[in-house]
Amino acid sequence: MSVPPWPRPDISLRKTGTMGRARAVLRMAILGCVLAVLLPLMMLTRLIERMLGGQTRPISPYVTQVFFRACLGVMNIRVEIAGAPMDLPGAVVGNHASWLDILVLNARHRVFFVSKSEVAGWPVIGFLARLSGTLFIRRDAREARAQTAALETRLAAGQTLLFFPEGTSTDGLRVLPFKATLFQAFFAPALGRAVHIQPVSVIYEAPEGADPAFYGWFGAMEFAPHFAAVLAARRRGTARLVYHAPLRVADYADRKTLAKDAETAVRSAMPPGHS
Repeated sequence: MSVPPWPRPDISLRKTGTMGRARAVLRMAILGCVLAVLLPLMMLTRLIERMLGGQTRPISPYVTQVFFRACLGVMNIRVEIAGAPMDLPGAVVGNHASWLDILVLNARHRVFFVSKSEVAGWPVIGFLARLSGTLFIRRDAREARAQTAALETRLAAGQTLLFFPEGTSTDGLRVLPFKATLFQAFFAPALGRAVHIQPVSVIYEAPEGADPAFYGWFGAMEFAPHFAAVLAARRRGTARLVYHAPLRVADYADRKTLAKDAETAVRSAMPPGHS
């Protein structure tokens, strides 16, 4: 992935001093304890769900939600919500700023991410994605039919999907143009165009005194230093989710128009100074 033209935030642990490093170590230990308790519970619930057959997941999303809420609490990140997550078949789409998006969006909405297949092999991030029931797809036009079938199966099972149409993460201070590729799956005849797309704006407010792009994770940034910096932060940060009115796929003639309206809605809630 090429490095975007915007500057990276200064996340050096040297700036946090001894206390910052101690906070990072302590919080990491607490997260380990949380995982030690909830991982076996997740494995048990998934075993029960597999016995029920198919893509049915009536229990595990709640365990995942508890886990991610606990993680955000340990990291001292508050989540605020405006609007309401939809209770309709379809998908949620939003801007993509950070690996933290997985935690923030799962903590307040029982959703299943759609992500590129490479993410499954990423350290920590891949594990969190698999834990939350992410649907991994290959970015290959030759597999478009298989991708559509996988999306249909998930939707038929009552799952609400979530994907990031920008195709990459940013510094959190801007919204990139939405790519229309994945929107095509929701026009599949088998779905009867009865599905909806709900845009959500993901807005991060850095801890007081930190770089405005503190939570952004993009380009060639390594995960470990960024994760450590988040754990070391002394002051609380905020992630604000703004849920917009759902867009009914049946009201649109094509994927490009649908993607553009979703992008416009997401941009509408971004703070002044964001692009």
